[in-house]
Amino acid sequence: MLYRKIESELERFYESKGQEALLIDGARQVGKTTIIRAFAQRHFDHFIEINFIKTPQANALFQDLQDENEFQVRLSAFINRPVPSAKTLIFFDEVQRCPEVVTYIKFLVEAGHYYYILSGSLLGVELKNLRSAPVGYLREITMYPLDFEEFCFANSMTHDVLGRLKESFIKQITVNNVIHSAFMKLFRLYLVVGGMPAAVQAYLDTHDIQEVVRIQQSIITEYKRDIAQYDPSLKMRLTEILELIPAELNKKNKRFYVGDMENGDRFDRLSNSFIWLKEAGVALPSHSVEEPKIPLLLSKTSNLFKLFLNDVGLLASMYMDGIQLKLLTGKLEINFGAVYENFAAQELKAHGFEPYYFNSKKQGEVDFMVEYNGSVLPVEIKSGKDYRRHSALTNLLNNSDYSIPQAWVMTNDNVSSDGKIIYYPIYFLMFLHRNTMPEKMIYNLDLSSLKL
Repeated sequence: MLYRKIESELERFYESKGQEALLIDGARQVGKTTIIRAFAQRHFDHFIEINFIKTPQANALFQDLQDENEFQVRLSAFINRPVPSAKTLIFFDEVQRCPEVVTYIKFLVEAGHYYYILSGSLLGVELKNLRSAPVGYLREITMYPLDFEEFCFANSMTHDVLGRLKESFIKQITVNNVIHSAFMKLFRLYLVVGGMPAAVQAYLDTHDIQEVVRIQQSIITEYKRDIAQYDPSLKMRLTEILELIPAELNKKNKRFYVGDMENGDRFDRLSNSFIWLKEAGVALPSHSVEEPKIPLLLSKTSNLFKLFLNDVGLLASMYMDGIQLKLLTGKLEINFGAVYENFAAQELKAHGFEPYYFNSKKQGEVDFMVEYNGSVLPVEIKSGKDYRRHSALTNLLNNSDYSIPQAWVMTNDNVSSDGKIIYYPIYFLMFLHRNTMPEKMIYNLDLSSLKL
């Protein structure tokens, strides 16, 4: 089975002894069900899986439910066997079809008899209006397609080699040329295969790119089927937006231009469509910021954004000009800016960042802005040979109003630097992670000075 970093989150859940339920969100086909089943096999003596799409009659388990004891009786009758309390994991899949599960999960967890994992797709769309939010009883995590580091492990790259690469990243030293060349080949392969587990496994099993593309296109078809099923009133617009993403990213400024829509709709009429695609995990928006200052959210503009696909391999499969072979051979005379930027957006999002970009008539446009180590970090993505040409980035760094300490330019070449600018290989984005809060942050307030 493919290694996934989310396994550490599942182990943390197991160590919690069932004191909270776990909700795993994510787009379709990112591997949620597979990883949960494997986790259950490792740790539990008993595993009960209920899929609300395959067995819609299971919704009756939660109709006018009074307490956990009644749930136990109903569940035992539903699966036609006793439900032992010891080491039992109950997995509710496709919970978007039964939102009542989330409503009742609080008292199920409080009873302490079982471990509970919930999962599904379109949760951001379907589970917005809960009657009761189970704060403190349900922890939510989002699962994404395999990021580039996971893809490297899938292709038998060792921890030792990745460790040496990370040392080069931290110390800003040149990567061995043999290693750099190998990782650029892996990176170009990732642009084609992407991170959808079925596509990755198909490549590992067959090495047939056409088979990979067939799987990717079937996933796109499934997304369109979801669009038609869950929001019939918007399905034409949503499908059109989805199909326009490759073309919009190919434009010079890569911003999504509403005027390209066939009906010429205004942004305010389409805003719900963009939100739907984001909440469904299908698209990754990167909004413009007016000023590169912390916090970036305060200067976010709601109607200026780039729209990326949730997986770079899916994006490549939507181009109809044989882009796969061109990407694999790494023809540097071809500008693959759109695909490179989609890779960057996907990595940043999977690593906990909210990606923004900066655009100014006076200073120009910088591809990405993220909050990193307490400062704004501008990140430029360069797919060609002229990666040292970045006037907008230079203007930004020279502006004393912003006091930006450092900027990165991600390229096809090896590590180098020039003043505040570090030139990194594009695959080094796998090492850029948002700093997370510690598990505990104990602070004792000392008011002894106020005592008489």
